[in-house]
Amino acid sequence: MAADVKKIVLAYSGGLDTSVILKWLEEEYQCPIVAFAADVGQEEDWEAVRAKGMATGAEKVVISDLREEFVRDYVFPAFRANAIYEGSYLLGTSLARPIIAKEQVRVAAAENADAVSHGATGKGNDQVRFELTYLALNPQLAIIAPWRTWDLNSRTKLIAYAEKHGIPIPVTKEKPYSSDENLLHISFEGGLLEDPWNEPEEAMFKLSVSPENAPDRPTYIELEFQNGNPVTIDGEALSPAKMLARLNKLGGENGIGRLDMVENRFVGMKSRGVYETPGGTILRAAHRDLETITLDREVLKIRDSLVPRYSELIYNGFWFSPEMKIMQRTMDDCQETVNGVVRLKLYKGNCMPVGRKAERSLYQESFATFEEDEVYTQADAGGFIRLNALRLTIQALVEKQKG
Repeated sequence: MAADVKKIVLAYSGGLDTSVILKWLEEEYQCPIVAFAADVGQEEDWEAVRAKGMATGAEKVVISDLREEFVRDYVFPAFRANAIYEGSYLLGTSLARPIIAKEQVRVAAAENADAVSHGATGKGNDQVRFELTYLALNPQLAIIAPWRTWDLNSRTKLIAYAEKHGIPIPVTKEKPYSSDENLLHISFEGGLLEDPWNEPEEAMFKLSVSPENAPDRPTYIELEFQNGNPVTIDGEALSPAKMLARLNKLGGENGIGRLDMVENRFVGMKSRGVYETPGGTILRAAHRDLETITLDREVLKIRDSLVPRYSELIYNGFWFSPEMKIMQRTMDDCQETVNGVVRLKLYKGNCMPVGRKAERSLYQESFATFEEDEVYTQADAGGFIRLNALRLTIQALVEKQKG
């Protein structure tokens, strides 16, 4: 296998796992390694990443700025569908993997590489997400997943390997958190978090203040949507990436978007993760609220019935599947009327819609008012109720006859 591989493109972050993998691939395969890093909005010194990759053994380091594409073509489509996994998780890592893997396949073609590699473990979801994308876009590429073949099967062994080869690492044995960051969120796993009874340490959080330490006065914002996408904040038009960055700042300052959950991984085990998704939490709350006045009741029911399956497809790595394309078209068809403005109150971890308006609002005060009106005949409700109760009435008569 090693002799057959001529050139490898590694999905590289400069963290512990991929730094060790870069050196291991060089020793194991004796071929050129291209270290590919994707900028999806994580806070990173990219020149340091480039220098570290070259120093660790890469023939070349390719860094792709995917921030706008990530938010425009992955985050926003998912939020148009109100995607959420197991009722809580806003799919921050899940949404970043397909765009990273897609770009990695492109880089492999540009560099004439015949293999791709990643740092996902054999226990997690990311191995599935990366490899389903590779196979969907270029099944001819060889796939190298070191975590499934080598004997460096623990964080402790990885740290020892890095120390032996002089590779600087961003984690320690005392605080071995594994984190993943992009414009949508940051996640934390491992270390003391592996015991689901342990409360996360406050010092761990990066994107948000604790609700207790958030300002004592609320922040009000107005978020405008067109076809289900946010386009302005307080009247200011922003690009997708800048929009999400602004929402992250506003949410983080007000202690919004923290999540601590135990989720079901695709491979079958349960996993504890802690997430910060400040901007996404605001965006989802506003979008759902605007839909209450812009979507028909029955359309909303059908769309909401599809959300669990849609979210599961993203979580499990099937972004480029035919069923996902059909689901996305359906979700987007529902968004043609989702145009309007939502006013939100941000306060100590809470994101509360407090006003909404739309030119084509289905909410009509003349029908809903408790005051006198000329458009609704209340007496009609009697027949409506009797017709809807007909089956219940028949059931009661039958049971009375039996009794």
